[in-house]
Amino acid sequence: MQFLSIGVNKDTDDVIEGIKNELKKNKTNHFQYSIQNEVNSNGSNYIVCSYKSDRNADNADADNADADSPDPIKKTLVLYISNALADYIIKKYEEKLIIRTISSNYCYFNSVEKKEILALAKKIIKSDDKNLLSSLFHIRRHNLIVKKLLDYFDNSNSIILDGFVNFRLKDYVKDLEEVVDKAVDDYLMVREYNEFIRLLRYFVDIQNPKFNLIHVVTSFDNKYILLDETRREITNECIREFVNEISMGEINYDDLLVSSLITLAPRKIVLHGTRHFKNKELLETIKNVFYGKVTICNGCEICQVNMAKSNNKSGHINIENK
Repeated sequence: MQFLSIGVNKDTDDVIEGIKNELKKNKTNHFQYSIQNEVNSNGSNYIVCSYKSDRNADNADADNADADSPDPIKKTLVLYISNALADYIIKKYEEKLIIRTISSNYCYFNSVEKKEILALAKKIIKSDDKNLLSSLFHIRRHNLIVKKLLDYFDNSNSIILDGFVNFRLKDYVKDLEEVVDKAVDDYLMVREYNEFIRLLRYFVDIQNPKFNLIHVVTSFDNKYILLDETRREITNECIREFVNEISMGEINYDDLLVSSLITLAPRKIVLHGTRHFKNKELLETIKNVFYGKVTICNGCEICQVNMAKSNNKSGHINIENK
């Protein structure tokens, strides 16, 4: 019998179950093997996989086999064990390696910030929507580990997982470092956005409300229309001061809408036709800046009139939705 030894600190049952499932999935009933947990004299846990090699066969070909030639039974067994170990490493080591990378490369963040970065990194690598990019990235990480395991077992029948992960998986760790870098970029972007929202909220808070209620209507012709609480259109008078300060070619109409609402500082905003908002981030910005003051209309008389009119014919200036 030949032996493969896998040293693990804990979770031996999980590793054994993973190996057995991999072997069962691939229907490896054409050779004899056994898997068991052993504890050495130092108290360390080892998983021992024993198998009957082709070279143990009682025939002349086996006696004459080249000792340096690949053992097909070992090669097959190692492939399935490596797949199981790769799954285990991703499951049990990946988060620890990410935490280590954050602590090492981004030590200047405090503990709360590091936890937020960790959450973002985990979201990147464990995307719940299982999109193609996420799936391909998982396959890449898995295959990197499998390749390193196969290379290792070519020269050894014994492996200690902790040492292997810490010293043999540089390419895999590099991929995780790139994930952390992306998570940090996302975190800083979110932080900057939140600071921007807080600043805009401050501007709103220090303004004296000029209107109790403002209706923002998004029409089918991609224009924003502002109405007061009496449903009188006030688009023209609201944006006049901004339009006078900039040339028409430089106007960002989304920014113009937000600036107008901040200047008006209404106590309440009702958004009509939100399904026609082309800029969904603008919608979220308005909801965040005027937190607790925004209502989304799901259908009313204003919406019906807006639906019936394909173009605004009032002669007022409207804010285009681009």
